[in-house]
Amino acid sequence: MAVIGAGPAGLMAAEAARAHGADVTVHDAMASVGRKFLLAGKGGLNLTHGEGLDAFLSRYGAERAQLEAAVRAFDNDAIRAWARALGIDTFVGTSQRVFPVGLKAAPLLRRWLARLRHDGVRLQPRHRWLGWDDSGALRFATPAGEVHIEYDSVVLALGGASWPALGSDGAWTALLSARGVEVTPLRAANCGFECPWSAHLVDRYSGAAVKNVTASCRSPDGSLHSQRGEFILTADGVEGSLVYALSRALRTSLEQQGSATLVLDLAPDRDQATLARTLAAPRGKHSLAHVLERRAGLSGVKAGLLRELVSAEVLADGARLAALIKQLPLVFQGTRPLAEAISTAGGVAFTALDAHYMLRALPGVFCAGEMLDWEAPTGGYLLSACLATGRMAGAAAADWRHVRIR
Repeated sequence: MAVIGAGPAGLMAAEAARAHGADVTVHDAMASVGRKFLLAGKGGLNLTHGEGLDAFLSRYGAERAQLEAAVRAFDNDAIRAWARALGIDTFVGTSQRVFPVGLKAAPLLRRWLARLRHDGVRLQPRHRWLGWDDSGALRFATPAGEVHIEYDSVVLALGGASWPALGSDGAWTALLSARGVEVTPLRAANCGFECPWSAHLVDRYSGAAVKNVTASCRSPDGSLHSQRGEFILTADGVEGSLVYALSRALRTSLEQQGSATLVLDLAPDRDQATLARTLAAPRGKHSLAHVLERRAGLSGVKAGLLRELVSAEVLADGARLAALIKQLPLVFQGTRPLAEAISTAGGVAFTALDAHYMLRALPGVFCAGEMLDWEAPTGGYLLSACLATGRMAGAAAADWRHVRIR
């Protein structure tokens, strides 16, 4: 059997298929495997998350039902045990995110590849998948020219379209659509949002972290989403973990309404009434910067955001200023480009797949990982589901010839 795509989902599919007795070859367009995996782990590989399984599963939102069987079969505890079997111990950080000791992705990937090769999995880099020929054989572009190879079953693990320079360019969408597979358009997930800042704010605060805030937004259906944390102010808008956690609701608002509003509480540990009384007191000779820092605990980029978004008249009115410190609206007109996103929404629709992630229109062809139409926040959930769906698809593809899973 063939696995196309040598990221985490593809490598896990190969491992599971080999464990089920399949003769496995992994093809990848790039010269080396796991490039996005390595880059994602550059600042610390967030392997999974340590929270309870029910809470863990809830992070997959509307797609929980389609992912639950795979994730339960290879949950966060199983992922830690799998890493330990590779000789990589893990630890749970203060945020309950799970990291390998040493934090880096490279040691884990090296040991994983060594074990796969030892177990007989073949790796074929520089093999870009081009679809199928008229006889049903897989077509690959290679340095030696185009080759056609027949396989009994196939797992496609081609990723989404974020970070295309690392191999996931979304070109597969046209190949599958042409074969009658329902594919939802790819969109940015866990992404930044655009906001037109002044040159002054950009010059002074671009790259600054806005810490200890609560952000909230409403989906078009009226549901409220709220999270506490931090984000980064960029030259074009905002990005970072707090924004990513709300990106699905914000993107949906953009798609359906043309704009999206993120409401910030810049002082989540202070109540509005106390802030209003404190800020209404006479300022004397003190500057606004002094008053904001001493009376509201706001300085640096937080104070800069207030000056950027609030008129001089409101800055001078304690009650109105307190209200905006507690509910400061940021209006977005778009997401940052898909190529910059952490991950991708959209992809192969679950209605096009059976329970084992086999394409109904193409029996014997399975899909796994980020090319499926699901999304999740950062925090280990993305990688966990890629590994889990790869494992399920790989095992099912290996068994295809023998049990004809329907």
